[in-house]
Amino acid sequence: MSDENGNDAPVGRPIGSEEEPSTHRVVGPGEEVFDIPATLPLIPVRDVVVFPGVTVPLAIGRRKSLSALDHAGHDGFMLLATQEDPDTQEPTLDDLHGVGTIVRVLRIIDARGEGKQALVAGVSRARVGRQLASEPHVVVRATPMEDVPIDGTAAEGTWRRVVMLAQRVIELRDDLPDEWKMFIAGIPTAGMLADLVASNLPLAPEQRMRLLEEANPAQRLGLIEEHLEREVTIAETQQALRGEAEDEDMDPKRREKMLRSRMREIQAEIGEGDAGLREVDELRERFEAQDFPAEVEEHTERELKRLSALPQHAPDRHLIRTYLEWILDLPWNEQTEDKLDLIAARQVLDDDHHGLDKVKERILEFLAVRKLAPDAKAPILCFVGPPGVGKTSLGRSIARAMERKFARASLGGVRDEAEIRGHRRTYVGSMPGRIIQSLKRAGTRNPVFVLDELDKLGSDFRGDPSSALLEVLDPEQNHAFSDHYMEVPFDLSRVLFIATANTLATIPPALLDRMEVIEINGYTEREKLEICRRHLVGKQLEAHGLTTKRLSIQDDALERVVMEYTNEAGVRNLERHIATLMRKVAHRVAMDPESTDAIVIDPDFVSEALGAPPHQHERAERDAVPGTAVGLAVTAHGGEILFLEARRMDGGRGIRLRLTGQLGDVMRESAEAALSWVRAHAGELSLPDGALEPCEIHLHIPAGAVPKDGPSAGVAMVTALVSALSGRPSRGTIAMTGEISLRGKVLPVGGIKGKVLAAARAGVDTVVLPKRNEKDLIDVPEDVLEKLEVHLVSDLTEALAITLPQSD
Repeated sequence: MSDENGNDAPVGRPIGSEEEPSTHRVVGPGEEVFDIPATLPLIPVRDVVVFPGVTVPLAIGRRKSLSALDHAGHDGFMLLATQEDPDTQEPTLDDLHGVGTIVRVLRIIDARGEGKQALVAGVSRARVGRQLASEPHVVVRATPMEDVPIDGTAAEGTWRRVVMLAQRVIELRDDLPDEWKMFIAGIPTAGMLADLVASNLPLAPEQRMRLLEEANPAQRLGLIEEHLEREVTIAETQQALRGEAEDEDMDPKRREKMLRSRMREIQAEIGEGDAGLREVDELRERFEAQDFPAEVEEHTERELKRLSALPQHAPDRHLIRTYLEWILDLPWNEQTEDKLDLIAARQVLDDDHHGLDKVKERILEFLAVRKLAPDAKAPILCFVGPPGVGKTSLGRSIARAMERKFARASLGGVRDEAEIRGHRRTYVGSMPGRIIQSLKRAGTRNPVFVLDELDKLGSDFRGDPSSALLEVLDPEQNHAFSDHYMEVPFDLSRVLFIATANTLATIPPALLDRMEVIEINGYTEREKLEICRRHLVGKQLEAHGLTTKRLSIQDDALERVVMEYTNEAGVRNLERHIATLMRKVAHRVAMDPESTDAIVIDPDFVSEALGAPPHQHERAERDAVPGTAVGLAVTAHGGEILFLEARRMDGGRGIRLRLTGQLGDVMRESAEAALSWVRAHAGELSLPDGALEPCEIHLHIPAGAVPKDGPSAGVAMVTALVSALSGRPSRGTIAMTGEISLRGKVLPVGGIKGKVLAAARAGVDTVVLPKRNEKDLIDVPEDVLEKLEVHLVSDLTEALAITLPQSD
């Protein structure tokens, strides 16, 4: 049997003939007779099923539903139909169940806002017919359904069983009054008994609809009997569990675990269980399977109780679940066992990196201390050096040597404190900070954690990330790191933090104070050649699908690439050039795959593939020119040579100094100090007569687009000024560095290793350094020192004797 839409109609016969009457006479549950219109206003309801003979309150807020309620009015009739999907906002007939309930409006109350409340009483089941109107509310034809006649003798056993089970439930449950037992026994019909009991059972909407669609009272009683048996089992079990739970000798956690376990077993046995409660139970089982700190256990227990109290479709439910899953996924106790074999660790470091002996020695010292004192606090190392020298890859090598997991967080451009500490859970889309996220990905509580680009942190109105890092990088505090999202402390004391930076100038002093700085100034040409042979060539061969059978690289070719195509402290550009050579070879191999001849990369191949060398030593065009000097400086990219040019021009009043080349305040002050010293010692310097007559002295440092600052150019400035005023040229193969004072003292400066390496790369053969920087030459490779003639001076007179020797 089907309706006019082709859907299966529920069992039961409609009242009246096949013609469409204007009214239907219906006998209600209390034997009251109603004349109900055949066309009724329709109100869709969510998760609500009203049974005949039951009075329920309704909250009505949708526009069409309010119009339908107003149309029905007090003592009027409406048709209620339950939505198949409660989330549908504007349901059509296709979104509703085919059977609803004709209700009588007993009372209408204006609620706050735009909604209303209505008290309605169920009158009869009814099939939802065709739609007659959609505005201002939906009007449909409603066909009442009467109960199918049954044999009272056949249903008497089920009837008595239902009454007995219902009375048993009333006895077991404290929230139901005993008077209901007499009321249940006095219900006159099977259909009314089934409907009244169903309205008071905790059933799902689908189960209630199954009972509403069933027109056979005997069948409804059978379904009610099954539900009542489950209710009796649950009530008896709850009563028994309450008795066991009152045992004062049992551990509270054990008692709670036992009760929850038994409840789950009962629900599984009777085939019942709320999906939301099952979700909470699954989370609780996962928490019980792990060992958490006491504070974390207390916090998660509170969150689990909050989750269990929320309805299944509550908007906060998935937020709490996501939070609890974050706690579950963090490695509270998981950690790897350190491998503390110093010989094997040295082998790993040597395999991955060439040179860097000082850095490797410090790493091995850390491993030795960890071997002798396993519980010692891990140091916070900070690798400072130009790009491409292997700071981040050193962290990977340390992790591999110790057999620890590796985690990395790039801090370049981070301006929000919440990126470190996380967002509070009150914000939409909140999540933990980068520290906690990286630890979750690592899966252990003791990884090697690299904080890249520490010198490029920013700050704005959202907070200062560097201040948030103080807690992370302080061994005295990070045992209880507090992330705003997690709200519980996490122990970071077992993490080996390694920070990387290109310069120390932009790192806040408070943060720098918590770290041990290890400088990595760069590689010599010999070291670059070794790195190229041992690492870069093999890496690029594999990346481009080539083998040594089809490719041969001459040492002269690699040397040309290093000497003429790179002028950096690291090897990043060198690797790019090697990749370019490999692409050229791969192109030739792909064009002639049948050939077996090996392609040879020689110096000519390099020139053809890479073009003209981009780096030429600038000293060649500045040899023996008065007023020039070669200085040494350190930038974020490593050591660099710095050319200074000075010129004297007659005219003006007094001596005027003009400075150009984007010089910072410190460098301008150095220039003024240099000029003052030269003027004060003009006689000792044997300057020509009239050299300091009214004139303008222009001091310029090329590469004007690059900002420059620092005190290291003092000696070079004095040399350039004296050379310009005396006419004596300074050799272009002499480079110098050092801060000066008005007394003529040459003061120590930093970055000596990087500056000496830069001088060697530029082809300089003589270097003038402050006497007090002699200790820093220990860090310079011996092969570099062998190429250079190093002079250590303590005052400007000694320096000028070397940089501007007196002519015979």
